Amino acid sequence: MKLERMALEIIENNLEEESIILVGIEENGSVIARNMERLLKEYSSLKVQLINLTLDKKHPGEITLSQQVDITNKVIVLIDDVANSGKTILYSLKPFLEYHPKKIQTLALVERTHKIFPVNLDYKGLSVATTIQEHIFVEVKDEDIMGAYLT
Repeated sequence: MKLERMALEIIENNLEEESIILVGIEENGSVIARNMERLLKEYSSLKVQLINLTLDKKHPGEITLSQQVDITNKVIVLIDDVANSGKTILYSLKPFLEYHPKKIQTLALVERTHKIFPVNLDYKGLSVATTIQEHIFVEVKDEDIMGAYLT
């Protein structure tokens, strides 16, 4: 499964770390983050903290976090369902740049090849070449990711 592979990659790339902060971008990114939290706890001894980030993806302005955490010298993994242009991930970095994290990594279940912002993913489940008119939809039911579909 893609999520398990990405969890193992996170562990491998953070072997020297004791803890990690997962930041799920609402809505589907948060579901993926909760699944990632479960897998990281299952496969490693990493202490995992989970927070949610909310913003308007079309017109990012106000960005809110579900809780304030000390991120100084911490590892953050920013998680979304689909990375299209890179805009959502770029704006989602804003609240963390005021502090001094040790490193910020990015994860998306599906990456598209239409980047207009300078964002590269550290972890991706699937990279898909699509036309700009096509849309990737990630279906989520409760806490389960049912699949990703091209529409």
